[in-house]
Amino acid sequence: MNKTIKIYIVFLVLLLVGIVYIDVTRPKPINWTPTYDIKDKIPFGLYVFNEEAPALFGQKVNRITETAYQYFEPKYDYDSLVNTYTIRGTILSVSDQYMIDDESTQELLYFAQHGNKIFISSKSFPQKLMDSLKFSYSSKFMGRDTIFTSLANPHLGQKKYDISVGAGNSYFEKIDTLNTTVLGYHENTKEKLVDFIKVPYGKGEFYLHTQPVVFTNYHLLKDNHSEYAAKVLSYTDGEVFWLLKNQSGEIVSGSPMRYILSQPALKAAWYIFLLGMIVFFIFNAKRKQRIVPIIKPLENTTVDFTKTIGNLYFQEGNHDNIIEKKIIYFLEKIRNDYLLDTTVLDENFEKKLQQKSGKKIEDIQKVVYLINQRRKSYHQSIESDLIALNTAIEKILAKEKNSQET
Repeated sequence: MNKTIKIYIVFLVLLLVGIVYIDVTRPKPINWTPTYDIKDKIPFGLYVFNEEAPALFGQKVNRITETAYQYFEPKYDYDSLVNTYTIRGTILSVSDQYMIDDESTQELLYFAQHGNKIFISSKSFPQKLMDSLKFSYSSKFMGRDTIFTSLANPHLGQKKYDISVGAGNSYFEKIDTLNTTVLGYHENTKEKLVDFIKVPYGKGEFYLHTQPVVFTNYHLLKDNHSEYAAKVLSYTDGEVFWLLKNQSGEIVSGSPMRYILSQPALKAAWYIFLLGMIVFFIFNAKRKQRIVPIIKPLENTTVDFTKTIGNLYFQEGNHDNIIEKKIIYFLEKIRNDYLLDTTVLDENFEKKLQQKSGKKIEDIQKVVYLINQRRKSYHQSIESDLIALNTAIEKILAKEKNSQET
């Protein structure tokens, strides 16, 4: 590694350390993104609402991660004597924008038609709901004045709550005044607009609200704004079914880089690293030396040498030496090929060799028996002993050779 490359590496390391240090020591900016995610603790997340939901509703809340159609359609009893849902209560949806699919929207209408309530807090509504409930909404920027929201029902108090931070511009422009009840407004010093209505549908009711920001962390923790949220939710009753599908950021990227790219410091470090590598390759694209030729390593001639010596001993009739060399050769090959300890040749060794080599246990037992017999014997070996041991060893090695070729 030459001096220039070392300088590049030191520079990149110092740069990355500096970026990490600056990011750790500087105050992190507040994320004002309206995620409406139940896991987010940022101002416009729903972490607090999710944690306090049982207290706000006074009972357990069912969090539904399926679509409304997938969850509620199987709970409809089509028996002619029943012909209604087996569950009753209020469907809840809180999101920045209306994200419920058309099929599920129709399911909400069916659910309300059978005597249940639907509470939707969103800055937008689909045409299907507007046509069915006979209303329309619009948007109007109310300037930089302070925006207050309040409820129309005097029994819930006439108090106004400042929702200027994050307040939406949506309001109900037209409603069916014969059937629709106005429940709340948002206003400034110049005008007052409807932001909360009740619309009867079949045997049930729809509660539509255009200021979902009041349910976010920021407003639930600010002053006494949680009172307003509790008053609005007081119109719900029965079991609560909170729809979370496509509304709470449950779609997570499958990219392995998602965490690095989600953290500003790591993201910056990653891009600087890529830029540094590009610069490095540009300046080092020219080869500094010729290709180093591949030198073939020396062959291990130990096995061939052992075979040659064994044949020499055989010609001289020295059976003991040949047997010893055969055993040494065989055990050396077992140690090299299967990484087994050949110090003790017992039943445990036989099982391990059989598991690793896949050879027949009978062949292995025969070789081990002959080797152990040889080690225990004090008599001079004869040619038949050599032939028996050689046949057993060569049988295993020959089969091994065939399997390797296959």
